[in-house]
Amino acid sequence: MPPVSPVPGRAHSLKIAATIGLALYCAGVCLAKHHPLGTAIRTAGLAILAYVAVQRRSITTWTLFAILAGTELGADAPGVAVHLHVLAEIFLRLVRVIVAPLILGTLTTGIAGHGRLRSLGRIAWKTFLYFEIVTTLALVVGAVAIHLSRAGEGITLPASVAASGAATLVTHPGVETFLLNIFPENIALAVSQNQILQVAVFAILFGIALALLPDDKKAPLLSLLTSLTDTMFQFTKLIMYFAPVAAGAAMSYTVGSMGLSTLLPLAKLMATFYGAVLAFVLLVLLPVILLTRIPLAKFLKAVSEPAAIGFATSTSEAALPLAMENMEEFGVPRWIVSFVIPSGYSFNMDGSSLYLSIAAIFAAQASGIHLSLGEEAVMLATLMVTSKGIAGVPRAVLAILLATAASFHLSTAAVMMILGVDALIDMGRTGLNVAGNCLASALMDRWESGANR
Repeated sequence: MPPVSPVPGRAHSLKIAATIGLALYCAGVCLAKHHPLGTAIRTAGLAILAYVAVQRRSITTWTLFAILAGTELGADAPGVAVHLHVLAEIFLRLVRVIVAPLILGTLTTGIAGHGRLRSLGRIAWKTFLYFEIVTTLALVVGAVAIHLSRAGEGITLPASVAASGAATLVTHPGVETFLLNIFPENIALAVSQNQILQVAVFAILFGIALALLPDDKKAPLLSLLTSLTDTMFQFTKLIMYFAPVAAGAAMSYTVGSMGLSTLLPLAKLMATFYGAVLAFVLLVLLPVILLTRIPLAKFLKAVSEPAAIGFATSTSEAALPLAMENMEEFGVPRWIVSFVIPSGYSFNMDGSSLYLSIAAIFAAQASGIHLSLGEEAVMLATLMVTSKGIAGVPRAVLAILLATAASFHLSTAAVMMILGVDALIDMGRTGLNVAGNCLASALMDRWESGANR
């Protein structure tokens, strides 16, 4: 839904109301120990924010309000909140229905409809070079952040966590398995299992084959795929009306099932991660935007909604259709969007890379192990390689961390302890993953436009 632009005077009043609502909510959080008073103040703040959200009629505003309301519900009524996860699951199922047809349609029509064979090769090597540089910088920023905060020092590892470590061990696929899994064995199976990279590879090859056909033979199928793509974008708009409900339900489930009190021992780790996210945005992503003259305000408007959905649901997949749609509206050609963003799911996980370096060094600090500069460099290189297979692997971050801990003789208990706040950290790393992939598509469009001048 396009946001309604209120008249200037009313817009100013809504901004004041939103500021008052947020201030009341934050004050209520500070008074959380005084339960009745804190709850009353937070509820008043949410009521004001609800009024602002209704007046704004923007899915982004609704989603942000739903995240706060879901947090409050999870804290005050955890017994109710844990049963709302089904709403988030319904939304994710609806999104998964869209993803494969959308990628198939956009990539195929982008390649076959515009004869972009040479451009595709040029975009591909630039895209993967950029992915490698940015994810490496994310690892470095994470390592610097955890060294500055020393969040792992002084942590007492509970015996119960250590005992559960071996039971939860997962294995990370080797390089050969990852490379093999890029290519689809059966396209119907790839679609049914939502293997995004396999669908993208099939769509690229299918688009190239279609582009090589004479115009009279490719026109009927191209027309069908174009109609399919346009329909799926309309389908996306319908589903996104449900996004705020799903975001609130996911947040309430996370808080209600974990309890805020369990987060206190690892609050410094959470603060380190979100501080590193801010540093990465300011030191890496923002300079990329400014140097390539991408319009900042317009980009933030385009990326805010899919990033908010990714943040609340903790899955990049939920934000994929809307991210593709918004970046196309931003001005990036459909064929670039449909290649860069799905590819980023495996190769441009900025948030995940940032988190992996923080978590691995946190485990070393908590284990009382001092790593030399050379050992840390080897560990970061290991994380850089293994993180490329992160998409489509259940609990992949945990698998990578456990494998790294074993390689460097770190305590498995320290890794397992991080699971206490993993759900809340996962929201931040997913939001950053979505924003990073959106920026990558805008950057590739800038480079491609310059190459064609």
